[in-house]
Amino acid sequence: MNSSLRLVLASIAGVLFPGAAAAQQPPLRPLGPVLAVSAESLASVAQVRALSHGGVIVHDLTGRRVVMFDSTLKRVTVIADSTDATNRAYSSRLGGLIAYRGDSTLFVDPQSLSMLVIDQNGKVVRTIAAPLPNEINQLIGGQNGTPGFDAQGRLVYRALIRTRVPPSLPAPGETAMLPIADSSLVVRVDLKTRKVDTAATFRIPKIKATVTREESTGGIQLRTIASPLPWTDDWALLSDGSLAIVRGQDYRVDIVTPDGKVISGPKIPFEWQRLSDDDKRAILDSTRAAADKLRAAIIAQQRQAAGLDAKSNIDTAKTGARQLAQAEATHPAASSAPSVAAPPPVELTPLNELPDYRPAVRQGAARADADGNLWIRTSRAVNGSTEYDVINNRGELKERVLVPPGRVIAGFGPGGVVYMGALDGDVARLERALAR
Repeated sequence: MNSSLRLVLASIAGVLFPGAAAAQQPPLRPLGPVLAVSAESLASVAQVRALSHGGVIVHDLTGRRVVMFDSTLKRVTVIADSTDATNRAYSSRLGGLIAYRGDSTLFVDPQSLSMLVIDQNGKVVRTIAAPLPNEINQLIGGQNGTPGFDAQGRLVYRALIRTRVPPSLPAPGETAMLPIADSSLVVRVDLKTRKVDTAATFRIPKIKATVTREESTGGIQLRTIASPLPWTDDWALLSDGSLAIVRGQDYRVDIVTPDGKVISGPKIPFEWQRLSDDDKRAILDSTRAAADKLRAAIIAQQRQAAGLDAKSNIDTAKTGARQLAQAEATHPAASSAPSVAAPPPVELTPLNELPDYRPAVRQGAARADADGNLWIRTSRAVNGSTEYDVINNRGELKERVLVPPGRVIAGFGPGGVVYMGALDGDVARLERALAR
């Protein structure tokens, strides 16, 4: 049998027998051994910046701290926190870490519209103004993706998409659809000239929104409907300067090279999980419960910040922040409500409109390692462990790695080093492991 006929028959088999695609996957292997665990506990491990001397800067988003561990992860230096005991204040708004030149790191401070430059010793040495102040919230990471700098020194990040506002409010007693974007842009901005250019476009979860004007009072009611199982794309800046765009609908990766060439990767073989009505109902119930807890906790945070509640509510506020951070990985629709003084309850897509297969990826699932590869946290779990697909710079599946339960990869270091946040109840620790 010649090779062409063999390829044709293999393609037909993949269509008629989806399980055949799984046979072409590389075998699942466990992540390499854990080399070190932080002596000090954290509230969360949101972002990690590995340094050439073996130390690592960690953004503890829930604890509102930025700290630096030495190479053994035993000694810790506080760079910024929210206590009165230090003048290194973490602002009242959540920030983010961005790897900068050499071993320097930027801490994004949305409150002051600036970026603090942290040197290799954990010292804040100077401040840089935000290149586009109205987009500074796009630089804090999380579901927006991880910002970074390309070989030309341009800041690469997900741009703010401004939706078109209706020319007028609906008439009393009527409802109008709000135009909500279902795609976004990855842009590059020169810090000196402020020149911006678009590097790629990608799909984001679709949210339905309506505005209703009450007939009797003329008051406005905003209604949003989000899916707990959204089809979405994701993106990451690879270490070689290429841009990886994960296409979630058919699960493949497009690579945009530094010279602008687009390499369309093949479909990534994946064991898609079919969802029964009972599965969908359970997902809706758990997401709704998580959203209700988040809403209550966010309101408690806002009341505590405004001085309306007693000190005992601080614990409730901290719990809410932790739930909000965890929701990104477990319930993407739970944090979709607008951030207003009293967040409205999140409405969810009805059961009959949910997809029949669980999407392979969520927003914020893609991270680049130090060796030119893309690691994608998939929706597939095996005995509590999470499958990460490792993709090369041609968009091809290289290997599949199982990350132990209770752990999420937060960053990478040179030499095949992986940094993870290991969550045990309300306590998190930083772990350094080998990829193999």
